[in-house]
Amino acid sequence: MRILHTADWHLGKVLKGRDRTPEIQEALQALLGLVRSERIDLVLVAGDLFDRSVVSTEAEAAAFEFFVGLRERNVPALVIAGNHDSRERLEALAPLLSLTGATVRGHLRFVEEGGVASYRGARVALLPFLSERRLIKAHHLLSGNTAEWKGIYAEGMRQVIAHLAQGCDAEINLFMGHLTVEGARLGGGEFTFYTTNSYAVPKAHFPLHLSYVALGHLHRQQQVSEAPQAWYAGSLIQLDFGENENADRGSLIVEVEPGQPPRVHKVDERWGKPLKTFRVSRDSLDRRWNEIRDFAGYSKVVIEGQGNPALRERLFKELPDLLEVEFHSEAEEASQASVAVENLDWLEAYAQYRQEASPELLAAFRQVYEEVHATGDH
Repeated sequence: MRILHTADWHLGKVLKGRDRTPEIQEALQALLGLVRSERIDLVLVAGDLFDRSVVSTEAEAAAFEFFVGLRERNVPALVIAGNHDSRERLEALAPLLSLTGATVRGHLRFVEEGGVASYRGARVALLPFLSERRLIKAHHLLSGNTAEWKGIYAEGMRQVIAHLAQGCDAEINLFMGHLTVEGARLGGGEFTFYTTNSYAVPKAHFPLHLSYVALGHLHRQQQVSEAPQAWYAGSLIQLDFGENENADRGSLIVEVEPGQPPRVHKVDERWGKPLKTFRVSRDSLDRRWNEIRDFAGYSKVVIEGQGNPALRERLFKELPDLLEVEFHSEAEEASQASVAVENLDWLEAYAQYRQEASPELLAAFRQVYEEVHATGDH
């Protein structure tokens, strides 16, 4: 069986006012070409089809166009929601997308509810993104015992993964999830809170009888486990200036057969416009002007020194593909405390932001946090 593993499309992504959807749509069309040329049997889409819960009609149309293209090639797809997707929206679209041969899971389903799909004798476990609210009761999350919270989330994920994997009892057993594996490297453009600490799942949680684990969530393409083999496909395009422009990303072609380890092939393509940050001093800006102007993508310029509104205006006026300008001075950097936000839970982060907050205010924040998370995960 030949599988196309893709994830993290982020259709509807807008970067500093520039809609990236046309670039992502072009990448999806290239994937359709691969489906035909590489004789793909099954497509796995491991979450974050969209960049946010409400996107443009163009973004949704690009997704539909891809699945209709798969239908024309008689290739089915299995799709799960990521943390950026609206689970409810994907569930509502599921009956329509089923007409193209796509099976969509916005919410977690257990084995008996359809959490494991079958295809040509293979079994595929489907694990959409799960926030801590869906695994942990609110009083555990908001108790302030961070160590307990982290341990409970990891244990909850272990149980969910084990349950779904038990439904994989065929010669070829696949697992698809949108989650963070402990020790994996971030791409740079992810929402940090959902990718570190409490959200990191040990790779040992994946049972050894799985043939292949297809992951989404992190934008850097990488292998995170050898037994079983587990890979992130990475984002289709470079989505943010925080992402390394040279990092692997794109999609993977996976060959699986009974009794044999999977053979994973990287798709050697670079879709979308590249993003690059130019760090310059005020004195060197003129010398590097042509380099910045001629860069064949979107640029960000970080200038050492105090802010200069006139210079900023000149840069944006004369460099049409410049999206962001920052000024950094040593004095400003020295005055800013270095805070590892990814090491904090929401209550800790709020308490640090409001350093003089009273116990009553923190209690009110707990209540509001719980009410918000009673209806959604973001």
